[in-house]
Amino acid sequence: MKSKECVAMILAGGQGSRLGSLTKKIAKPAVPFGGKYRIIDFTLSNCHNSGMDMVGVLTQYQPLALHNYIGIGSAWDLDRKNGGVYVLPPCLRERGGEWYKGTADAIYQNLNFIDLVQAEYVLVLSGDHIYKMNYGRMLDYHKKMRADATIAVIEVPWEEAPRFGIMNTTEDGRINEFDEKPKHPKNNLASMGVYIFNTSLLKKFLKADAIDSKSSHDFGKNVIPKMLKENCGLYAYQFFGYWKDVGTVDSFWEANMDLLNHDCQLDLYDPAWRIYSVNATRPPHYIAPTAKVKRALISEGSQIFGEVDHSVIFPGVIVGEGAQVVDSVLMPYAAIAPGAVIHKAIVCRKAVIKEGCFVGAENLSDRASEITVITENSVVSKDQKNTATSKQVG
Repeated sequence: MKSKECVAMILAGGQGSRLGSLTKKIAKPAVPFGGKYRIIDFTLSNCHNSGMDMVGVLTQYQPLALHNYIGIGSAWDLDRKNGGVYVLPPCLRERGGEWYKGTADAIYQNLNFIDLVQAEYVLVLSGDHIYKMNYGRMLDYHKKMRADATIAVIEVPWEEAPRFGIMNTTEDGRINEFDEKPKHPKNNLASMGVYIFNTSLLKKFLKADAIDSKSSHDFGKNVIPKMLKENCGLYAYQFFGYWKDVGTVDSFWEANMDLLNHDCQLDLYDPAWRIYSVNATRPPHYIAPTAKVKRALISEGSQIFGEVDHSVIFPGVIVGEGAQVVDSVLMPYAAIAPGAVIHKAIVCRKAVIKEGCFVGAENLSDRASEITVITENSVVSKDQKNTATSKQVG
């Protein structure tokens, strides 16, 4: 294997428990998003578009669908002889084996892969964020600043800052303090979970962290604070653009709805930065004379006979005549029978909503109303109560 200047390591093993039934059977990075993608498509496409052609994907929770989806990486032009994508689950070793105990431990357990690549830099990424970012520019910044580590940051609204890890910096961008979810933040530069490390320094800190019995083996909680304590040169790389951590049902739904906004900063139609995905060959979508469609993404193979407004429709979905779908996400092969009404809901794969059912928010003008989730393969009949008060149905 030829050496590479930089190796990308994508953390894709988390359970994503806050997504509830959306991640009951599959890993969070494999969750369908935006009508035709999976969440991990964004990180893998960013790698390809940034010229990062050596990629390790660290999997753990419910990995079957994710492994099958990634395959040999051909969808992202990562099926290469010198480089490519490598799926890295936990494995047995000479003295037994362990699950990944945290983000830092996952990288630590794969130091042999990094050694194999002989990379000078390690780019650590999350496989569950929606954004378009040129990692090559961040690497250029890292080298320009002669940094030991560089952390991508983005300005978030001040009222949301307590939900994030906040980086306090000097005027030249050097990080002098890291506050994990501070009650009273000093600024609003939030960590995006995108890191570049000098390999030799990273290995030193990961090995020390691995034998620290008090550590939770997490970059944000343990490794970054230790680097700051030892006065390492950590710099913030400010990102300007769309970025969403789809870690909750609300944020996942919001990110899908963002795609319906003409002014959305996440431009999926930019030929200079395509988001690639694995797509089966399907027939074109069909819009019947009885259908009414407004502000919607309609994917291949779907058939619309009823009304769809401000919604994301995945492949193979059927919306029956007289049905109404508003502010909702219908995942692959969901079936909405004639006369059914879906308001502000996520209907998972192959779920069936029977004729005349009402699912979701009773008052669409109430922005605080919760989002109803209909679980995969479930069948919802008219005699069930399916409003937002029963958030997970099926």
